[in-house]
Formats: sequence, C-alpha cells, structure tokens
Amino acid sequence: MTIREAAAALGADIAQGKFEDSPLSGAYTSDLLSDVMANAKDGGALITIQAHKNTVAVASLVNIAVIVVCNSRPLPPDMLEAARDEGIAVLLTRENQFTVSGKLYNLLRKE
Repeated sequence: MTIREAAAALGADIAQGKFEDSPLSGAYTSDLLSDVMANAKDGGALITIQAHKNTVAVASLVNIAVIVVCNSRPLPPDMLEAARDEGIAVLLTRENQFTVSGKLYNLLRKE
C-alpha cells in the first residue's frame, strides 16, 4: 500500500504532498520523539499528535515516509516546509491515534 492509497483508505487529508509515493513498510505510534528514534522502522508511517518541526527532523533521521497527525491538530507552516524539504508526506486526520493505528494495521496486514 502506497502513501496515497493509505491516505485515501484512512480518509486523511494530504497536508504536504511533495513526496515519493512509496509503499509503506509498517507504522509506529508514539508522541515521544526519542521513542520514535529508537523504535520506528525505515519507510514506515509515524502516527502522532506531535505537529511541529522537530517531528519532521526525527522522521527524517529514521527515514519515516509519512507523518500522520491525529486529532485535527493545527499544522504550523514551518513543519510543512520542513517536511516538503525532506520529501516526507504529512497527513491530517480528525481521528485519534488508537483508531488510526488500528485501521492502518489492518490495511497493511492484508498485504
């Protein structure tokens, strides 16, 4: 499943759309960025409520393909600019992390 396919299946808005539409290798849910650095996997999705520039820096460090921001958190312009510069997709959803994690787990598990 590619990033754009995942966005459509989740009903999420693509807030930053300049990225390579690559297949997702998995997902990791966390709001603690040091936890993401230690445990997130290459080419996956990060499901979080952390909507700021540092989230993009951590995603870039561990080669996250897409950041899924939950609970309709406002996305600051500097976050979207950093994501664009790094080629990291940013999705925005009104749903919470539990719901998005479950949905994405089921979608990726089917592949």
